[in-house]
Amino acid sequence: MPEESVFLRLTDLCDSHHLCVLAKKDQEASEDKKTAQKKKVKELKVLDSKTSQNLSIFLGSNRMPYEDMMNVILEVNESVLTENMVQSLLKLLPEQEQLNTLSEMKEEYEELAESEQFGVVISSVKRLKARLGAILFKLQFEEQVGNVKPELVAVTAACEELQQSKSFARLLEITLLLGNFLNAGSRNAKAFGFSISYLCKLRDTKSADQKQTLLHFLAETCQEQYPEIMTFPDELIHVEKASKVSAETLQKNLDQMGRQIKNLEADIETFPPPQSDRDNFVSTAREHFEKLQLMHQNMEKQYEDLGKYFVFNPKKMSPEEFFGDLNNFKNMFQQAVKENQKRKEAEEKIKRAKLAREKAEKEKEEKQKRMNAGQIPSINDDGDETGIMDGLLEALQSGAAFRRKRGPRQAANNRRGAGHAVTNILAKELLQEDAPPSGSKKTRLDTVDGTEASPEDTGSLEDLLDTAPFRSN
Repeated sequence: MPEESVFLRLTDLCDSHHLCVLAKKDQEASEDKKTAQKKKVKELKVLDSKTSQNLSIFLGSNRMPYEDMMNVILEVNESVLTENMVQSLLKLLPEQEQLNTLSEMKEEYEELAESEQFGVVISSVKRLKARLGAILFKLQFEEQVGNVKPELVAVTAACEELQQSKSFARLLEITLLLGNFLNAGSRNAKAFGFSISYLCKLRDTKSADQKQTLLHFLAETCQEQYPEIMTFPDELIHVEKASKVSAETLQKNLDQMGRQIKNLEADIETFPPPQSDRDNFVSTAREHFEKLQLMHQNMEKQYEDLGKYFVFNPKKMSPEEFFGDLNNFKNMFQQAVKENQKRKEAEEKIKRAKLAREKAEKEKEEKQKRMNAGQIPSINDDGDETGIMDGLLEALQSGAAFRRKRGPRQAANNRRGAGHAVTNILAKELLQEDAPPSGSKKTRLDTVDGTEASPEDTGSLEDLLDTAPFRSN
């Protein structure tokens, strides 16, 4: 019946809903149980919350089983260990007392938090921090050598360059001569030498017009009269690097390297000797360190000799200070040379502009004189054609163009005389054709204007046509 089917469907729906509710309750109970167990596991027993949190972050970023990390440290596996990893471990590891406590809690391993579980495993490594320090020293050794060695080379090379540079010695001589000349009559006159730091003070002495300094004068004098001195910056190429070397820091780095090698040698004495040359790091490090020590001793000896050469106390003036002053002077000298060049170019430009202005004024005066004399400039004249139209306009405005003197009309008279001669010859020839052939008296035909033609005027027609100018209508 329909009622029974509806009832069965309602019954099934209620049963399914009941089952869903039961399943949801079971899931919530399971999650609560896991949460409770998780909370129970994360309860710290030895470590504080901050140390535990930092260790957990480190372990989460590396994601390596604790036993594998312990073996990597024991084997000094450089393919896995990195400088950042070792530095982080040294910084985040618990104190040795806490590690000792955790090493006795192996039976409670499952109930400990992640950070404390890691402490239990890693505490089995003897002298863990000393071992990590030795590993870090090995990973950083080449970098330390690369930082120390160039500084030793730079200071040593700079000392040698200064003692061998003849151009720089000549520059010092000229500077001393210049200083004695300026200090003549004072207590500083006839000095035998000066401090290197005085070179940087040359820029403080200025000329009367405040446009040049004593350094500019020195650079200009050397460039014009002693050009061989201008090469001294190229002979002191290591001075800039030497000016950045701190002797104190250099000594500290070498002392620290020596202590680390000594501690490493003491630690390795308790272990069996290395089975291959690849593991013989200590002997290699000791060899490099001894070479660096010899280089450092040589550097100090070179700097002492430099102090004797320039007469200063190397114990009171550090290499950083000495080479710093020298490098500043070198840069200032080169800058003074550039400024002198710019100043000369500016002066030359002003001079050219002045000459051009004087030339233009002179030409203007000459043009004015010609226009006053009634002469108009022509574009065919030699010289500058600029201003011809301006001159013409000025001549028209002033009326000078209309006061131009005209010459005699000699050319027009010549042309008119030539025309008369041609007419006389034509008339004469016509009369001779009409006259009888007998030896009658020849009649002379007068010219049209009544003047008698001369024998020169009665030449051949061809000659006159050749000499007569061509006239157009």
